[in-house]
Amino acid sequence: MRPSSPSDKSAERGGGCDDRGSASLEFLTAGLLMLVPLVYLILTLGTIQSASLAAEGAARQAARVFVQADSTAAGSAAAKRALAIAFADHGLETTATSIAITCEPRPDRCHTRRGWVTVRVEASVPLPLVPPLFDLRVPLAIPIEASATQQVSRFWGAG
Repeated sequence: MRPSSPSDKSAERGGGCDDRGSASLEFLTAGLLMLVPLVYLILTLGTIQSASLAAEGAARQAARVFVQADSTAAGSAAAKRALAIAFADHGLETTATSIAITCEPRPDRCHTRRGWVTVRVEASVPLPLVPPLFDLRVPLAIPIEASATQQVSRFWGAG
């Protein structure tokens, strides 16, 4: 019996190819291919959640400050300030936001005793890490909206 050499063992295994070290390369490649989309998904969901919380907080606070204001003009200004503060607290810009205020039962007079004021906030959140250059045909933003309703005090304007 003759002693076997390393080349004889590789020939017996079915080819002359040595597979040592390829598992770590395959792990790194497959890991990166799955990790990059997962990290992007987490970033996107975090951005959407932050904008959702900001819109909800802005709508709620804007409705509160509007019904406590002395006039409709002062209430609108206070609601816009509440919107800016809520979005700034979450690190978002207010460039793609809008606020709409509706009143019931008299739409022309918002500060009616026991009237209802509804504030609706709409925002458009851009996808993270996507340059605006790609926003030509399809808008690359997620629309977010929130609303809140507050009742005007029955004592409003009594003093």
